[in-house]
Amino acid sequence: MTTPTPDVTVTVIVYNDAARLPRAVASLRAQTHANIEIVISDDHSTDDTPAVARRLAAEDDRIRYLRLPENSGGCSAPRNRAVEIARAPYLMFLDSDDELPPHAVESLLAAHREREIDFAMGAVRRVRVDSGRQSTWMPHLVAERRTLEGIEADPRLLFEHLSTSKMYARAFLDRHQLRFPEGIHYEDQLFSAQAYCLAKAFTIIPDPVYVWYIEPFAAAAAASISNQRHKISNVRDRVHVQRLIDEFLVESGHAGLREDKDFKFLKHDFRMYAGDLPYRDEEWLRSFADVVNPYLDTLSPDAYARLPRPERVVLQLLRDGRLSDAQLAARGLGHGVAPRHVTGDDSGATYWGDTVPASAQARRELDVSDLDLDTRPFTSAQFRHEITELTPGPGARLTLGIRTYDPGLRLPVGPQRASLVLAPGRRRLTVPFRLDPVGPGVFEGRVQVDLSAAPLPVQGFDGVRHPLLRLEQQGLAHSGLLLAPLDFPTRTARIDYRSGATPHDVTVEPEGRNPGRLQIRWHPVGVTAHVIRPLVKKVDRPKVRNAARLVASVLR
Repeated sequence: MTTPTPDVTVTVIVYNDAARLPRAVASLRAQTHANIEIVISDDHSTDDTPAVARRLAAEDDRIRYLRLPENSGGCSAPRNRAVEIARAPYLMFLDSDDELPPHAVESLLAAHREREIDFAMGAVRRVRVDSGRQSTWMPHLVAERRTLEGIEADPRLLFEHLSTSKMYARAFLDRHQLRFPEGIHYEDQLFSAQAYCLAKAFTIIPDPVYVWYIEPFAAAAAASISNQRHKISNVRDRVHVQRLIDEFLVESGHAGLREDKDFKFLKHDFRMYAGDLPYRDEEWLRSFADVVNPYLDTLSPDAYARLPRPERVVLQLLRDGRLSDAQLAARGLGHGVAPRHVTGDDSGATYWGDTVPASAQARRELDVSDLDLDTRPFTSAQFRHEITELTPGPGARLTLGIRTYDPGLRLPVGPQRASLVLAPGRRRLTVPFRLDPVGPGVFEGRVQVDLSAAPLPVQGFDGVRHPLLRLEQQGLAHSGLLLAPLDFPTRTARIDYRSGATPHDVTVEPEGRNPGRLQIRWHPVGVTAHVIRPLVKKVDRPKVRNAARLVASVLR
């Protein structure tokens, strides 16, 4: 009896992932379009993956197991070997730690059958493993169904460089001998750029076709390539792939896409590293600059001009070798944090830092006049609040020394009314204090905070909050984030709340990512946490809350 030809081959690449492989394969076996071939392509795993894969293949005759004779160290080889043996006219790829939604194959195949296209692509649903939070990857690019005749119709799609969100016509890949580049990381970026440029037509559908699990705190050995940005080799790999893409654009007659591709690199790839700069040591920063700066010099000036000013500032400081200044500037990215100081010249321009830049390029890129530091409405004004001293006291008490920079001179001369605001529940803890002037546009103050006074709901609070610093002026209020020292030690205290809330472990620490805010984590503990919290979470009604309070008081 001959085996019917499958409509679609889905390749699952795996390496030492025996625990999650069954989930990925189960999502394929549950597809609403059943006539598929499943190829498990194992990059020579050394754990129980081979046994798991063989068991799965024995359970379903649609599954084939392919094991590479030696580990390739990347995603390309296992995908390419699977393409060689795939029997279907359409191909998809899945990573072993992810899933396909039930209608993924059906939806993408329908797009292919509707008209002749080279590939179809859909929406990617991102799921954070630590919090369960879901979001759509690049939602503006997949918001509506459309067919494009070439990438030039929407160069923004270069931002959507995932190979796993697409179903490819086998004939298209073979016609152009298009395979994943082996021996390098970030292979998806080159493969997808080539596919976009070589395709005569491709269809985008708004349906979710891929579930991408994100583990931002995965152990170093298990972290994805994108989460290994602390390695200089990771930086080299990313820049190397960009150069390969640049060469391909020229060779394939798509050099006109260079500005869009450069903008994508600056806005996405470099931006990921920029957010990490405050946490890197001097040696790493020097090595990073040595790798990145020569490539930055090749990029289109028009691509730089499309970036928000704060991102251009970080780039220029890095290119000028002002590495510690680049770290300072990076702490404000995306959060409206002002520089500590600005400097003006005779032309009326205002520059980042305490000196006028020497070169014409630096003056152009570090000109922050367009931030309107001195004129924007007070509620959206840009200040910089830094913790200069953090002293723990008894229990959950903290004394913070705070310095506020006001480079736009928005605050009047003299002491300022300020408050620290923290809201782990529905009500806020507001602690007033005073900021005194210590120099032009610089204020300092001290505030004492008792975290046990924070009003919590009766079921407690399990999560993270970042205190805000609130300023008031002529009836208007401004709230800004509070930057923490990045090296102060984590401190945890057990708090029994007088309000009746369950006991909590409360941890004070630097954020450890992004701008590095002061971060406070609450975690309920004890018998009450296991009884009251699940009860109130299940039915959040006044009578239940009152009963919860009664139970809590009895248990205490």
